[in-house]
Amino acid sequence: MFNNYDIVEMPLTVKRNRTMVENFLAKSDLRLDDVDYYAAVVDRDTYDILAGGGFEGDIIKCIAVSDSLRGTGVSQQLISHLISQMNARGHNSVKVYTKPGNIDIFESLGFKTLGKSSKAILLENGLDGLSTYVNYLNSLKREGNNGMIVMNANPFTLGHQYLVEQAAAQVDNLYVIVVAEDKSLFTSYERLAMVKAGCSHIKNVTVCHGSSYIISAATFPSYFIKQASDAAMAQIELDLDITASHIAPALGTTVRFVGSEPTDELTQAYNTAMHHILPQRGIKVVELPRLERGGNAVNASHVRKLLTTDQPMQARDFVPATTLPYIVAWLATYALQQELDLTPKPGLVDSHDSGAHADMDYATMQRSIIALRPYFTQLAIMSSSTTLPEASQLQQLGIDAEKTMLKATGGVNTHRGALFSMGLAVVAACHVVATGRSGDILDQWSKTVASIAAQMNGCNDSHGSNVKKQHNVAGALDIARTGYQEATNWTKFYLHNRNDQHIKHKTLLLIMCSLDDTNVIHRVGYDSAQQVKRDARQLLENFSIEGLKQMNNRFIDQNISPGGAADMLSLTFFLSAIIHNSDNN
Repeated sequence: MFNNYDIVEMPLTVKRNRTMVENFLAKSDLRLDDVDYYAAVVDRDTYDILAGGGFEGDIIKCIAVSDSLRGTGVSQQLISHLISQMNARGHNSVKVYTKPGNIDIFESLGFKTLGKSSKAILLENGLDGLSTYVNYLNSLKREGNNGMIVMNANPFTLGHQYLVEQAAAQVDNLYVIVVAEDKSLFTSYERLAMVKAGCSHIKNVTVCHGSSYIISAATFPSYFIKQASDAAMAQIELDLDITASHIAPALGTTVRFVGSEPTDELTQAYNTAMHHILPQRGIKVVELPRLERGGNAVNASHVRKLLTTDQPMQARDFVPATTLPYIVAWLATYALQQELDLTPKPGLVDSHDSGAHADMDYATMQRSIIALRPYFTQLAIMSSSTTLPEASQLQQLGIDAEKTMLKATGGVNTHRGALFSMGLAVVAACHVVATGRSGDILDQWSKTVASIAAQMNGCNDSHGSNVKKQHNVAGALDIARTGYQEATNWTKFYLHNRNDQHIKHKTLLLIMCSLDDTNVIHRVGYDSAQQVKRDARQLLENFSIEGLKQMNNRFIDQNISPGGAADMLSLTFFLSAIIHNSDNN
């Protein structure tokens, strides 16, 4: 293409390609960052890399050119190739972080500089870029003494709420920008909604959605800076330059509020840089003390730690009531993920194989869980009051969720049963927490589930309903109408033995021992299903991982999948999270 050179894609999943790219970048003191696509200019005869570059999303990364090709125009043609690939993937606006010395190359291709630091520059080319976001912010601008806060709110805590309240009292209008990056425990949509709900009582606050132009992984040029401290400072300088040049003027803000940071080194450095840089650009920096509980700052990292350890519901002491539904919904999807990740499982999809399922695998189940999460959130919000939603409302939302699930999985029924049981569980849990009654939480939860299920109509054309008619066993709705009494017993077993390293597997076997699994009966008949229960009992009494593997192989051969037990295991994980270490447990 260029005399004796070609531009070729270098898939980095191929070990040889990755090593070649890493070695090539190292010659220019660069390091390979995460990319979706990487292309290289290679010598046709030797296949040596002479130039290369890649992109992640709408960001060009890892651009390097060997000395032998500098000034030949190869850089421009390589970048044009990358832009073409990015446009084909739907990116109308393309960004690039690069060293200041490369600015001429990109400006010659129509890129405009958005921000600068001593070690890096950010440029952009195309439509729907920074100007679109600036116009959005400008549409929110109100006259007066305006201030701003930028927060991730992962999740939104009482500490965040306190910071907003204190800042809002010092200005006419306060703009809270929520970081847009979707690399947090909670999605950008959830975090934005949490902040809006948690700030709704403060009349002079406007909550704004974020963008890739302010505090995001997109603004972290670490791939071409060797030292982590240098990379952090480059990010900070660029972010603050863009804030001062574009974001603050669009909102008319002259004050930026931040919370004090006693522990995180990077946030401390960010705050220090703000105090140094922004006042020089006409923006006052006000650092407010953090809200404390028991001598410790109330922050999101502490809440996240609680959620992923044995004390998830203790998180409610550190968040507004408006955040709690999002936490409950997250716990529901986390429970489904725990069940999926548990390996090995007999006849069920796990991280090792697809069990007795030819139509689904781990990735399919993962897509299903992601698709259902927004519906669990809606259910949680609907139920976080002293009045329960109508059963018809819940069933309609369930129908919508199932349609979304099937779309995500290509029509495969991955979690229909789990959607029903977990949906009821979420509704009951949020209602019980909202009412704040004293007593046994598990008992209150069970009675609430039974009350809701009593108002629901059953399905007459499912595999489960057909099995129920033929063999006189309880269906999904019948079990729910008992308030999942057996599930409460499985939960107590799980919590009592949670220090056992195999307790998740043993709980699954316990469920298989006692549950008339309509999924198993549908596949292999009632008599074989009873044998499955006996086999599970025997393995529970003489447990071994090897025994589970053997059972899995046997179930695959016999087309046995205890899907109902898997749903109840997820429910058990969820219940254990809701009640463990709770005030009334």
